Amino acid sequence: MKSNVRNYLRAQAHNLQPVVMVGKEGLSEAVTKSLDEALERHELVKIKFQANKEDTRVISDTLAKKTKSEVISVIGFTSIFYRKSKEELIQIPRSLL
Repeated sequence: MKSNVRNYLRAQAHNLQPVVMVGKEGLSEAVTKSLDEALERHELVKIKFQANKEDTRVISDTLAKKTKSEVISVIGFTSIFYRKSKEELIQIPRSLL
């Protein structure tokens, strides 16, 4: 994904509230399933790490692989994921593609 598209999506996610929380159990099947469902409904999803904060990047990368999505950004204990859905809810401007 191009950096300008990534920047656009990061800006779109700025006002989003975290939909998925990663707790003390870390990368569980429940977290993976929740993220997968949230991506299907919203395309752009913010997740918050409440535990395992030292592994934020590693867990985010693993979640992206399991859900066939892309990590847009990891800032502090929050990660943003994107996966295009069938409905194409987020319209990325053609000038960025």
